[in-house]
Amino acid sequence: MKQNGFGISRAQWRWIAFIVSMIFLWSRASAQIRYSIAEEVKEGTVVGNIAKDLGLEKNSLKERGCRIVEGSTESFFHINQNDGMLYVERLIDREKVCERSSMCLINIKAVLENPLEIHYVTVEVLDVNDHSPSFSVKESRLEISESALPGLRLQLQAAHDADVGQFSIQEYKLSPNDHFRLEVKDRGKDGKIPVLVLLKTLDRETKKSHALLLTAADGGKPSKSGTTEITVNVLDVNDNMPVFSDDTYSVHLEENAPVGTTVIKVNATDSDEGSNGEITYSLGNNVNSRIRELFRVDSSTGEIIVQGPIDFELEDSYEIDIQASDNGPAPLRTEKNVLVNIIDLNDNTPQIEVTSFSKAIPEDARLGTTVALISVTDKDSGLNGKVICSFNQEVPFTLSPSTQDNMYSIVTKSPLDREKKPIYDVTIVAKDAGVPSLSSEKSISIVISDVNDNSPEFSTSPYTYYVTENNSPGESLFSVTASDRDEGDNARVSYNILRDGKDNIKLHSFNLNINSENGQISALKSFDFEAVKTFQFQVVASDSGSPSLSSNVTVNVFILDQNDNAPVILYPVSSNGSAEGVEEIPRNVNAGHLVTKVRAYDADIGYNGWLLFSLQELTDHSLFGLDRYTGQIRTLRSFTETDEAQHKLVILVKDNGNVSLSATATVLVKVVEPKEAFAASDDNNVTFYLMITLGSVSVLFLISIIVLIAMQCSKSTDYTSKYLQEPNYDGTLCHSIQYRSGDKRYMLVGPRMSIGSTIVPGSHANTLVLPDRRRTSEEVRSNSLRPFLVCFAV
Repeated sequence: MKQNGFGISRAQWRWIAFIVSMIFLWSRASAQIRYSIAEEVKEGTVVGNIAKDLGLEKNSLKERGCRIVEGSTESFFHINQNDGMLYVERLIDREKVCERSSMCLINIKAVLENPLEIHYVTVEVLDVNDHSPSFSVKESRLEISESALPGLRLQLQAAHDADVGQFSIQEYKLSPNDHFRLEVKDRGKDGKIPVLVLLKTLDRETKKSHALLLTAADGGKPSKSGTTEITVNVLDVNDNMPVFSDDTYSVHLEENAPVGTTVIKVNATDSDEGSNGEITYSLGNNVNSRIRELFRVDSSTGEIIVQGPIDFELEDSYEIDIQASDNGPAPLRTEKNVLVNIIDLNDNTPQIEVTSFSKAIPEDARLGTTVALISVTDKDSGLNGKVICSFNQEVPFTLSPSTQDNMYSIVTKSPLDREKKPIYDVTIVAKDAGVPSLSSEKSISIVISDVNDNSPEFSTSPYTYYVTENNSPGESLFSVTASDRDEGDNARVSYNILRDGKDNIKLHSFNLNINSENGQISALKSFDFEAVKTFQFQVVASDSGSPSLSSNVTVNVFILDQNDNAPVILYPVSSNGSAEGVEEIPRNVNAGHLVTKVRAYDADIGYNGWLLFSLQELTDHSLFGLDRYTGQIRTLRSFTETDEAQHKLVILVKDNGNVSLSATATVLVKVVEPKEAFAASDDNNVTFYLMITLGSVSVLFLISIIVLIAMQCSKSTDYTSKYLQEPNYDGTLCHSIQYRSGDKRYMLVGPRMSIGSTIVPGSHANTLVLPDRRRTSEEVRSNSLRPFLVCFAV
């Protein structure tokens, strides 16, 4: 490589030229400006004209994007691109930015683009006296024994000032006194330290403490300062015992006080100082374990504090020994008794105990009868333990207080009736007089026992039964039922028939029997309607109580007819008793002549006694005719010479029962010449007069029956009907009775009708039901009433 006269090669010269040019460019791009401002100047305060100081054109700042870049994250300044001025962006606190540095510098960069230029700007923040000296504590205490020698040096707490330089703390001052002076040590960058020096011996008995005022001042003009109070306590030797402030302590405490409740605060003092005069509180050595479980003492404050459950019912007062001890090398102690009286609270509900109880009481118990004895207890005292008992519902009992406290008896106050209410669920409420009141309840069941005070009651009175005749002997016919509202034996009913009075003969004839347990009544013999149509008797129902109670009921029995009697031929009857007769008539009689009349009788009534006549045998049907209802035999035409002289007629008589019964009669008709007939007419006249006599007797008999029926109808009974005599009477001896029930009319027909007999409405075996409208006697006859007439033979 070629070198010049200085021994440097060409390449080295080029490198040197490059370095020189770069240094020149760097000097152009890194011009540095320094400004200074006071701290805490207002926002917008002008720091300096950067454009002028850097030689920049104002109009190029905006084009080149001139901006400020700071090293910290906080921006304190900004540049106005229009005028090139640097302004304060926000308030600057020198003590926060630079803390205690003696010089506070903020470095910023002014950057321009195209071409890139960087200019360094340093802003120095100048301190101002904006802080006063201050002590960390406003008051401090020093302890110096009265035996300390003069010259004792105690370093005090230095003050602090956030300002620096001459604005920081420059001096300390001590308030004037006779026992102390102040020295100041300069610790360089750590500042000045005050030192308290003892000038002469302290005497605690003369003065227990000395109050000093320490002042720190800075170098500002005007100066700022701060103060702190220093109390110097003179320590004594332990020659005094603790003394309680009160001679006696007594306090009231409510039971159930929460844990942590302060009961009382005791106070003891010691004329000594320091540890010799510091008091520590504790329970006395003789306090038992039970008190230690319930109470504790704060060792520093002397407060007695609850730490366990307080229950008045367990203990109503406590005596607590409190010990006060100083903290001297040889502690001195004093004890004091504290009386704690427990105040009762209403925290116990009344307790109800049944001491004696009759579970069942008879319903006839007298008023005031004791049912139960109860006792009530409440662990509380005073009004809290005073209990009042009552029932919570209306019952026939009352609570009667006993002579002993909190004892009550439950007694009856109104009559009892087991049949209305057999059991009472009684709730007793015990309520104390506390505020708020507490209560409890206890329920007992009082059973009312039965007394035989109710007679048996029949379900119906009187009973009415209808029994068909010819019943099976021993078969149950009907029953009676009685109930008793009592219970047990008092309600067990037995039945019997009352066998005295006028109906005994009938009862004995039927041999009526009753089942004593269920009231079923049976007859050992069959009923006969034709003998007895109705009867009544009484049944007695008795309970099994002691004494027994009973009641009677009347039973009315009506016998219903059955078709058990066949018709009996009354005429014709021959001398040997057979139903045969001979009638002679003249040959010259005209049509319609009455030959004879067949008369029959049926002991049954109604349809069973309704008789119909019919010809069974007849020699000449054109000659004789028979009325099926009356039994009259009449000629249908006149006799001719060719007619036979004797004719035989067999007549069938039958009733209208469900199973019809019948009888037959034979009539021989002899046709005689008129002369012979005349001779026989004398006998017929005798028969005619006999018929007139019997008819008169029958009329009198019917009048008697009508009078008896009227008398019977005048009686007011539940089962008697009004009877009317049938007006359809054609000269024969018969019974035809009508009666009305509700909206229907009934007719009873038969040869034997006892006065006072009653027929069941609707019983078609014995009665004929007629429509509910009034009719004349002809209408009745047209409705086939005539077949009901059964006539006696004349």
